[in-house]
Amino acid sequence: MNTLSWSDFLKVEMRVGTVIEVEFFKEARKPAYKMQIDFGDYGIKKTSAQITEQYNPKDLIGKQVIAVVNFPPKQIANIMSECLVLGAVGDNNLVTLLQPERKVENGLRIG
Repeated sequence: MNTLSWSDFLKVEMRVGTVIEVEFFKEARKPAYKMQIDFGDYGIKKTSAQITEQYNPKDLIGKQVIAVVNFPPKQIANIMSECLVLGAVGDNNLVTLLQPERKVENGLRIG
């Protein structure tokens, strides 16, 4: 495991956002959802997430999640991903999304 400095950690913009749209990402190589997440003053960002085994689209709407919002955009099939939703990766690569304990303002920084 590599050790990071505090300044390295501060470079990573992890923020809270609310999922506002989810649809099955049929163009993706592995089962995934296309998602739009509202980060308040940081805007609405698109991404994809391989979480189809753990979550139904209707259950994700309104859920707050944690995401890295300062990676450069990345082309994934036919969408440009603008953030990386964070989750704990368990057995069989099943992802459990990270989320705040209680509802907070969209865009708040994790730190």
